[in-house]
Amino acid sequence: MIIEDRSTEIAELRERLERIAEYLHLDAKREEIARLEEKAAEPGFWDDAKAAQGVMAKAASLRDEVEEHAELMREVEELEVANELAVSEEDEDLAVETESRLKRLVKRVDDLELSSWFTGEFDHGDAIVTIIPGAGGLEAQDWAEMLLRMLTKYAQSRKWKVDLHEAPEGVEIGIDRAVFTVHGKNAYGMLQSEAGVHRLVRISPTDEKKRRQTTFAKVEVLPVLPDEVEVEIKEEDLRIDVYRSSGPGGQSVNTTDSAVRITHLPTGIVVTCQNEKSQLKNKETAMTILRSRLYELEQEKRRQEIEALKGEKKEISFGSQIRSYVLYPYQLVKDLRTGIETSQVDRVLDGEIDDFVVGYHRWRVAEGAPAFVGGGEE
Repeated sequence: MIIEDRSTEIAELRERLERIAEYLHLDAKREEIARLEEKAAEPGFWDDAKAAQGVMAKAASLRDEVEEHAELMREVEELEVANELAVSEEDEDLAVETESRLKRLVKRVDDLELSSWFTGEFDHGDAIVTIIPGAGGLEAQDWAEMLLRMLTKYAQSRKWKVDLHEAPEGVEIGIDRAVFTVHGKNAYGMLQSEAGVHRLVRISPTDEKKRRQTTFAKVEVLPVLPDEVEVEIKEEDLRIDVYRSSGPGGQSVNTTDSAVRITHLPTGIVVTCQNEKSQLKNKETAMTILRSRLYELEQEKRRQEIEALKGEKKEISFGSQIRSYVLYPYQLVKDLRTGIETSQVDRVLDGEIDDFVVGYHRWRVAEGAPAFVGGGEE
């Protein structure tokens, strides 16, 4: 076996980590940790338990970022030593171990670099994802269910937790819609890559003549708002309806009228949640989703006001597709923003979309394009 010298690759990895430290502003974060620790040591700090918990959570999050970078730097140093020994001693076993460790380390550095690109207020937190069938009738409902599977499988591959709030069955196939929350580090930031219209081209499974069908479904992505973010919701502006759950997780599980539908009367926004057995839990979840939707509605109004003041006519491209999935007459998945494509359609639909997610954010940062927030309107 020829022992390959990995010193160049390891040196490049060290340089990347040094650049990432600048992107993450680690020196400033160390100062912020010290400031928060001083605050936590002040008398009466725990008099306001909720505020104190917020401070401690923020300090812990900052420590995690600083420590993760430090740990990766230590691993690079260990790899430098291991590589040097493997080459000088012609140790085949150590060379194989070094190569394996290097591959794992590259993946971790990729993830950290990706995290450094997320500078939005809620990018590092959880996400509320909604999938809505579009043009295409029954086919669109089937496509919505395929997207639900793709995105939940991707979340699982990232070791994120998924809470499905509702996914009522379609008329004959698929689902009428889906709403779920993804809990995990950078979930909102990452999943913004999926916000928009997804287009499917295939032979229709419901068409006896086996004709080609084009179908659309929209994915909306909103942040789960921290408690300290204020969104005014008046009790008199809400209509709350309780009804019997239906669809997967509903018909055979719930025996009481536990599903909740909340209508925000001034805006007409309707939020439903039915996959929890508890009516109270469904109501809490629905209110969490409503807060995020009202917050995003207000942010969108502000963005439009700013554009109007600038005198710019910026088209809101909510109707334009972001990615095309072709199953017939050939097989191809292509992201229309980044140009990234693959013929491995089955793997993509099975949740292997990391190349598209990472590629989108690499393109966004390079182009200086804003993150696609929310997912637009119908």
